[in-house]
Amino acid sequence: MNELAAPRAAERAARESYGRLLAILSARTHDIAASENALAQAFARALERWPADGIPEQPDAWLLSVARHRKLDAWRHSRIQDAAAQALLLLAGEVDVGTVDGTAVPDERLRLLFVCAHPAIDATARAPLMLQVVLGLDAARMAGAFLTSPSTLGQRLVRAKARIRSAGISFEYPEARELPLRLQDVLQGIHAAYGNGWDDVDGADTLPRGLAAEAIELGRTLCALMPNEPEPLGLLALMLFCQSRAGARLNDAGAYVPLDQQDTARWDPDLLAQAEQHLRQASSRNISGACQLEAAIQSAHCERRVGAPVAPEAMVALYDNLLALRPSLGAQVSRACALAKARGHDVGLQALDAIAAGEVASYQPFWAARGHLLSAGGARAAARQAFDRAIGLSTSAAVRAYLNGTSERL
Repeated sequence: MNELAAPRAAERAARESYGRLLAILSARTHDIAASENALAQAFARALERWPADGIPEQPDAWLLSVARHRKLDAWRHSRIQDAAAQALLLLAGEVDVGTVDGTAVPDERLRLLFVCAHPAIDATARAPLMLQVVLGLDAARMAGAFLTSPSTLGQRLVRAKARIRSAGISFEYPEARELPLRLQDVLQGIHAAYGNGWDDVDGADTLPRGLAAEAIELGRTLCALMPNEPEPLGLLALMLFCQSRAGARLNDAGAYVPLDQQDTARWDPDLLAQAEQHLRQASSRNISGACQLEAAIQSAHCERRVGAPVAPEAMVALYDNLLALRPSLGAQVSRACALAKARGHDVGLQALDAIAAGEVASYQPFWAARGHLLSAGGARAAARQAFDRAIGLSTSAAVRAYLNGTSERL
């Protein structure tokens, strides 16, 4: 057997089945942390045994069996005899190969997303908890997206998992009337998963290859689960617009290319068409939402491919509407850039200066935008200082190189 076949099979299982396996392991005991440890041990065992024994016919079932027995061993070793332990013993006899063949359970990842969106869990922990327990991301990769440090985020996640266990939160789908109440958190989690799939992050794990595609798949599944809700369609459209441009973000030499300089011939026309279709379908519901507005903004950016860019003032209006529905630091910075294009760099800088300094101290897009607007106004020394700050905060080597080159040209 090819020496790389076993590691590749384990990586594929982690990418495609991690959340589903974790949901099955956690369903009875509600102990996500213990299930994560057991699953990690199962993957480590796979990397030991599969090269010698061969890749099992059903890798998911093999991993589940090993992880389940690791959990049983841990419970027996601790000599804890309570209802959760008894439930785990029952689980050992209930879960069979049929549970992980993809038919008995429709999509355990999506089920677990709704578990993580339970109102008993702290709101600031819900989206990062989804990324960790469903997609296997570590705190180092996620921290920047949630504007916090890895240590702070790690503590938040530990508390959230403890809350799930102590509160006995059900691992079933919420009732139909409860789904919309948890929907916004699930949308945020999937959106954050997509964003984390874009770049390599210094010091983070290497698991999320193909994470953007997995987030899109979860978006499609969510649309099927809630076909009458417009916001899942808006999120799916948003991700597809961005994904259509993935092939143009780096040139042939691997250098970063900003959106307004990308070769539109490298954009994927099929994904663009799907995105426009989903956005139209969402708009037909006549219920405005933040995801739909973000998708509309991306659609406007993509109009450049047919030589019909959206008027700058129209882009400002889109951001105004987005901020009215869902204020965010990213939308404020993007609005400032839109204002600069519509009314001049001074107006854009004023909008950036209006943002509280404490909120942007560690926010890389703010400093990159500030550098560009200062350089447009001829303030080269101040622009270089802003670019240096942005370079220090960037987690992507390609983006750092681009910003460094821009700064040096000043």
